[in-house]
Amino acid sequence: MGRVRPTKRELLEHGRRSVSDAELLAILIGSGSKDETAVELCKRLLNSVNNNLFNLSKLEVNDLCQFKGIGEAKAVTIIAALEIGRRRQNTEVEEKPVLNNSKKAYAYLKQMLEDLNHEEFWVIFLNTSCKVIDKQMIGRGGNDFTPVDVRIILRFALLNKANSIILAHNHPSGTLKASEPDKILTRKILESAKLMDIHVHDHLIITDDNYLSFRDEGLLT
Repeated sequence: MGRVRPTKRELLEHGRRSVSDAELLAILIGSGSKDETAVELCKRLLNSVNNNLFNLSKLEVNDLCQFKGIGEAKAVTIIAALEIGRRRQNTEVEEKPVLNNSKKAYAYLKQMLEDLNHEEFWVIFLNTSCKVIDKQMIGRGGNDFTPVDVRIILRFALLNKANSIILAHNHPSGTLKASEPDKILTRKILESAKLMDIHVHDHLIITDDNYLSFRDEGLLT
């Protein structure tokens, strides 16, 4: 019945923290009965366990099916969601690496870019503390050229709310030298990112056993 879609809209517009427990459960089950909305049904369900999600998680399928409007499928959905929540509590938060110098960035990127017979161009997106938010391969080419769309880099940076980025590509030839096209592309990205208040922290060229850092070499100007 009604009020499920408005609840979804509330979550989309105002965030998950703005939605009550009953409304979250209503989103899960999708509909109520002919006598009450999904939200009303879930409020009644929560009232039966003193509005305690821990108590709710103890109920089995048969217990949930005692409530008019909740069948086996809805009961299983509720139990599955609560079980995911339980397992989340037992999962350790992955510590994001801090890439605040070229040595750390190289160690992070090395396994992705070594031993390739073609070029790949990657971008690492960082927060204000230089912790990794995300990484994306932006381009893949031959053994000496990779097409790179600056707009895609900036789009990912904005989506990730990145404060800074690290550019990286490999040289399958093993040459540890920034070519003129490498320098031109870096300047292009540098200037475009600056317009959006995004800092280019470094650009690494990686070979099978070494790397070159634009920042260390004074090439980020």
